[in-house]
Amino acid sequence: MQEEDTTIQNDRRDDPEVIRHRALPSRRTRLLVVGAVAAVGLAVAGVAVAATGDEPAPKTVAVDAQARAEAVDRADRSARESPAPVTPSASPASPTPSPSTATPKAKATTTTPKPKKTTKPKPAWVIPMKGAQITSCFGQRWGTLHAGIDFAMPAGTPIHAAAAGTVVKAGDAGDGYGNSVFIDHGNGYLTHYAHQSRLAVAVGDKVSAGEVIGYEGSTGDSTGPHLHFEVHQGQMWNQIDPAPFLRARGINVAC
Repeated sequence: MQEEDTTIQNDRRDDPEVIRHRALPSRRTRLLVVGAVAAVGLAVAGVAVAATGDEPAPKTVAVDAQARAEAVDRADRSARESPAPVTPSASPASPTPSPSTATPKAKATTTTPKPKKTTKPKPAWVIPMKGAQITSCFGQRWGTLHAGIDFAMPAGTPIHAAAAGTVVKAGDAGDGYGNSVFIDHGNGYLTHYAHQSRLAVAVGDKVSAGEVIGYEGSTGDSTGPHLHFEVHQGQMWNQIDPAPFLRARGINVAC
């Protein structure tokens, strides 16, 4: 009986229908295995592609984008925060003093310029004995011509040349004039200074206006110390009135 069962089982094993049903599970199993292997292969290929760098992995792309964003942000912040360019100077800039510590500026003082000293030009003509008393003028006196002006001062008072010129005569002139000095002024006029006690110049001397030429005395025909002053025009002994002549040159005499 057992053998029959065994025979029947063997016979059914050879039955094509049994064989078809028996083969179906085996084919499904193979398909599942192939699908699993393919999935594993794709995963391995994806890992290989990520490893070789042919295509960036999603994680790597995300990291690169974040790095670029951070770099752009840093550049933008650097442009906004960077100070204005400073030109270096040779010496460090000194701090500006605050109003409380600043040194007050000195007030400008206006100085009035001192007037320049002007030297008055010396006059061409001067009075021969300044401050003297006039005791006699030009004109008739005691029946004769008094040909000059008499200036009286104490004896020894200096006598000054009335104008610049050259001494043409010095000493006793005779005819009662005593010690005399004659000066030629080179313009057609001569001056005569008589009755001097002492002479200070000699013939040929060049004198200037106001220069001392002698000292008052009473030599010759004289009643007291005085200066007899004459003006000769054109030639010696052609006397003219000294008063208007001197007034015409800015010298006023009471005659």
